[in-house]
Amino acid sequence: MKILAVGDVVGENGVKKLQEVLPKLKQEEQIDFVITNGENSAGGMGITEKNYRDILSAGTDIVTMGNHTWAKRDIFNFINEQKIIRPANYTKGVPGKGYAILKVKDKNIAVINLIGRVDMNVLSENPFKLANDLVQELAKQVDLIIIDFHAEATAEKIALGYYLDGKVTAIYGTHTHVQTADAKILPNGTAYITDIGMTGPEHSVIGMEVSASIKRLETSLPEKYKLAEGECNFNGVIFEIDEQSNKVTNIKTIQC
Repeated sequence: MKILAVGDVVGENGVKKLQEVLPKLKQEEQIDFVITNGENSAGGMGITEKNYRDILSAGTDIVTMGNHTWAKRDIFNFINEQKIIRPANYTKGVPGKGYAILKVKDKNIAVINLIGRVDMNVLSENPFKLANDLVQELAKQVDLIIIDFHAEATAEKIALGYYLDGKVTAIYGTHTHVQTADAKILPNGTAYITDIGMTGPEHSVIGMEVSASIKRLETSLPEKYKLAEGECNFNGVIFEIDEQSNKVTNIKTIQC
């Protein structure tokens, strides 16, 4: 079995890149299941129903979110649907759900979305404690558990990887939009990578227009971010899983 995780889709051009690349990639790599982070798909912040439908129609099975989950009011029209999840450790009582279970090739796959607490400026519960409790519960129901950890700090992501090593199939990071070179299988069998990158404008500062980004940093003035234009890159990672052991045997990063 092959599971593809697609890095944060940034803006409508990022959605178009997904639509262009994903169907072909699924066929070439014989992908069975696709997870796409869509929290930046609407103009670089949030998601609309059109973005959501376009991401699904491109070949995505489940859409994950992050710190910009509520940036577009449109999300309240579809947040409770089966194929979209928001961070499970958001404050209790908010709409939506933090995980989903889907069946693929006779395997029950649980996808969990978590958000970090270091430098994220989002009120949330402890992702370590919540993940531990949730994984124990889901392990009785499913064959595979995949986690999208939407977090800023590399140390927080790496720590969660080791914390859940051997308890989940794979943990990958999103949010920082730059693919890291540390894809590996941890000592107890969990696949891990700190960040899978983004599907968005190539010549940009993590998806935003270069000059506006530089001005903010150079002057400390509140220059408004602008979504970059131009050619987009597609970033992600493929986890190849042995269907007997349910363990990842190979990790392949994608940049195209």
